[in-house]
Amino acid sequence: MTIKKATNKESRPVLASIILIGGMILLLLSMGGSILYGAADLEWGAIWQSIYQFDPAITSHQIIRNLRIPRALAAALIGAALAISGSIMQGMTRNPLASPSIMGVTSGAAFMMALALAITPGASSITMMLWAFAGAGLGTGIVFGIGSISKTGLTPVKLALAGTALTAMLNSLSSVIVIHFNIAKDLGFWYAGGVSSVQWIHVKLLAPVVVIGIILAILLAGSITILNLGDDIAKGLGQKTWLVKLAGTIVVLMLTGAAVSVAGTIGFIGLVIPHITRFLVGINYRWIIPCSAILGAILLVVADTVSRMLNPPFETPVGTVTALIGVPFFLYLARREGRAL
Repeated sequence: MTIKKATNKESRPVLASIILIGGMILLLLSMGGSILYGAADLEWGAIWQSIYQFDPAITSHQIIRNLRIPRALAAALIGAALAISGSIMQGMTRNPLASPSIMGVTSGAAFMMALALAITPGASSITMMLWAFAGAGLGTGIVFGIGSISKTGLTPVKLALAGTALTAMLNSLSSVIVIHFNIAKDLGFWYAGGVSSVQWIHVKLLAPVVVIGIILAILLAGSITILNLGDDIAKGLGQKTWLVKLAGTIVVLMLTGAAVSVAGTIGFIGLVIPHITRFLVGINYRWIIPCSAILGAILLVVADTVSRMLNPPFETPVGTVTALIGVPFFLYLARREGRAL
């Protein structure tokens, strides 16, 4: 009862509801802007015409229907997936530095995709997604294994250091594969990170995985809230912590693997968004997870739009835009946690 009162006291359901409703409106507006602006600026009316009165002979309809809409949808899905992954990882490990890009999950997926392109060139999108899932699992397993070797067990700093070291190693191995098999052009897209090459087939593969992942994450939200209070407290309340961590890890692998297989290595969304969300809505993961999904989707859609407008008609990799936001934030968190330790 005390735990429940403390959790409710530090959650802000009214503000969370405002974020969810207002965020959905802002997400729709940002997706509309993403569809309109780019190398060819369009008008709002063209969006409705391309959907309800599609004419393949009109170039603007082709651009909107086949390029802009799937790109905006993919950006929203990937942003939500990465933000939820970061929220779950931070909640389970009680590590404010945890995120898919820092903990080796993203680099593991990218490494396995490089291996897939070398072994099976011309592989299908489904095959590449499966390789990405395997790589995400590989990265997660190695980081947690390295971090738990010492007697003191897993700590936030150890996890961050292990993730950083593994990311550097996997990136180096990926570079060796790229050079040896001459697949720089094929893999360059995933390293840069972006949704510029997304087609409807990618959205159709991505959407079910992300939707299922979001549903599972919401179902786990209450257990993650308790787990975030500490393993001893969670066990004292009768929670099977190993089962919650296993389920949470599977959800993270699903969401991150799907995101990386489509958009490549987009960093820092899974780090920044959970912190902003916790600051706004409190520590209850029943609110953190859905709000993180909305805010993560908005961030990536806006970042993708900005990446097109920085140097038109050329595109800046969207991973660069998110890094400009995430790197200073990461340095701030690392400095703060270092002082705490």
